[in-house]
Amino acid sequence: MNRRQLLQAAAALPAAGLATAADQRKQLKITALETDLLKRPPGTPIYDAIHKLSVDSGSVVLRLRTDAGITGWADVSFGMIAGGPRVVQTILEQEVKPVILGQDPAFPRRIRADLWKALEYNGVGGVVQFAIAAVDIAVWDILGKHSGMPVYKMIGAFRDRLPVYSMCGWYYDDDADLSHFKRSIAQAMEQGYHAVKIKVGRGDLDDDVRRIRLAFDTVGKGKRVMVDANQVFNRNDALRRGRVYQELGCFWYEEPLPPHDMEGFAELAHSLDIRIATGENLATKYAFADLIARRAADVVQPDSRRAGGVTEWMEIAAVADAYGLELASHGGSATNLNMLLAMPNAIYMETGGAHKLVDGEMLAPEAPGMSSEVSEAEIRRYKV
Repeated sequence: MNRRQLLQAAAALPAAGLATAADQRKQLKITALETDLLKRPPGTPIYDAIHKLSVDSGSVVLRLRTDAGITGWADVSFGMIAGGPRVVQTILEQEVKPVILGQDPAFPRRIRADLWKALEYNGVGGVVQFAIAAVDIAVWDILGKHSGMPVYKMIGAFRDRLPVYSMCGWYYDDDADLSHFKRSIAQAMEQGYHAVKIKVGRGDLDDDVRRIRLAFDTVGKGKRVMVDANQVFNRNDALRRGRVYQELGCFWYEEPLPPHDMEGFAELAHSLDIRIATGENLATKYAFADLIARRAADVVQPDSRRAGGVTEWMEIAAVADAYGLELASHGGSATNLNMLLAMPNAIYMETGGAHKLVDGEMLAPEAPGMSSEVSEAEIRRYKV
């Protein structure tokens, strides 16, 4: 290269840099919203204190397409209620689509505000919040892919791995001797978990004690056992049983009361030393702010569908952190993991089934986005 060619090449560099910056400033546009309704065949029934699950299960898969060729994904699942996915699909297709088309996904809070305004007449809790959360997750999936980073790094990573526990101690049919119960916990230990959660409250207190002691015997020394009552108790029974769970050494006592009984949760949290955990049935940061301000929980547990997606989750986590509270997820997936890894006060992610673990922890996702895609094979297999 002679001197003239060198000078010409050098002169072109600022222009190339300006072109790159201009490309980055160019707005993305959401150009299409697509959904698929999936229904899975019935599995073996499992039970908690009040629910029968794994019978009517399905989901809605959401895709937001953009003019840059990037697609954002979300998957809204239901472990029960056969008609739930269809309702969420209808909200997405008929109510959300007119609001979201043409929007720039780089403005997730503005999108959330627009959806709230458009949907408030129907209420922004329940399945409406499922739809809003799905949009938010898909929007962040777009942003992560556009930046070339997993979302937990985009929103400010705190760690690159997180402790997980296995939700394995269900009630099962024909299990009076608790052999199925014991086997499920033993399998979790073989898979590398250091903590398990079991269901309580379907029977009397003696039955709870029997299940808890067997769980501790099965996990072995140094492992944790959490108990989950799924809203079944009144205040008096919740306190009476909580004292026993506390004495037995359980790590936390989850959702002993209906979610609306904030005063009751506050009484329990003040009366017991065991951690009170709740939040899976609360919608949006406003409900969590009420719970937290009352000091009615020690561990808050957002659900990725009900709590509002990434944008809302991060605000819930910040409020909880300001009050010195711990946070764990209800449910587990790469979507949940991306959010939890950016929360300094996150202590656990809930999981079910086998996962690749390192010392009882799950490693961070590596793929850009939320890792929320659903495979084409799964869609073809279960699409309604």
